[in-house]
Parts: sequence; C-alpha cells; structure tokens
Amino acid sequence: MLRLVTEHDAEAVAIAYDRNREHLKRWEPRRTAEFYTVEGQAQRLKGLLDQQGRGQAMAWVLADGERVVGRITLNEIVRGPFLNAHVGYWLDADYTGRGLATATVREVCRIADQELGLHRLAAGTLLDNVASQAVLRKNGFEPFGLATQYLEIDGRWQDHRLFQRILNDRPAF
Repeated sequence: MLRLVTEHDAEAVAIAYDRNREHLKRWEPRRTAEFYTVEGQAQRLKGLLDQQGRGQAMAWVLADGERVVGRITLNEIVRGPFLNAHVGYWLDADYTGRGLATATVREVCRIADQELGLHRLAAGTLLDNVASQAVLRKNGFEPFGLATQYLEIDGRWQDHRLFQRILNDRPAF
C-alpha cells in the first residue's frame, strides 16, 4: 500500500532503513548512526513534513501491513513556469523484482500530473543502477544528460544519468 508519510512512521522507517543498510549503502549518501534511530528518522520526517506543508515536497511510504518496505519522495517541487519536481525512491531488498517500484513510480507520476498539476518530473541514477533506470524507462522517463560528480554517494562524488518525464503540455498558468 502506498500512503503519505506521517510523523508516526519514524519507528517503522528507522527499522526499514536499518534492515536495508547494506542493500542501500551503494545507492545512498553515507549515513550517521543517528540516521538509523527512531529519533533520527523523527527529525528527518519532521523536516520533510514541514517542506510538504509549504508545498515543496511530498513523501510516501510503501507498506506491507505495518512494515515499511520503501519510500518515494517528490523533492524540490517548483511552481510557476517550471512546474517540476525531482523523484527519489528506494525499495526493501526483500521486495525487489516484483514490479513494486515500477507501480509506485507510476502512481506518483499520476499524482504529480493529475493532483499536483506538475509538468515535468526529473530523476537521477548512478550509471550502473540499471534496475532503477528500467523502472524510470517503464514509466516514460527518458535520459537527457549525464551529470559528472553529481552527488556524494557511498562516500565519493559519483556521476549520474539524468532522466525526465514530461507529464502534460497544459499551460503553467
């Protein structure tokens, strides 16, 4: 089930991140020990929910019952003539290969278009993250560039392939 994240998800998100620490390590920034705690996740979720309240972000968890098995976020939502956001997501190691990431991205694209009125979504992947690239391509994202030393991932600045999806051609205003 995909649902908006709440402040009450801190414990389940902390458990999910801790459970997937090794699985996610090569795809994410290095994390402090506090990141994997309930308190650390409560602080992160509070910041994210504050951004959501200002219309700058939206975040969801993918849950299997009470167990969080993934997250997806629209970051850096920009209004005006841009109507753009960046998509970031991850999935629990035990749930990969089932089409869940593809379905989750598809639903968030629908929400971004039909409910948020965005025009474009962007995403970046490490060059060798073929699974995430496949998820994006299956959802209509097209590669549009290469960003050298784009993000510090797993302790070093790494190149990323950039993707975008144009959701609609409605006027911005």
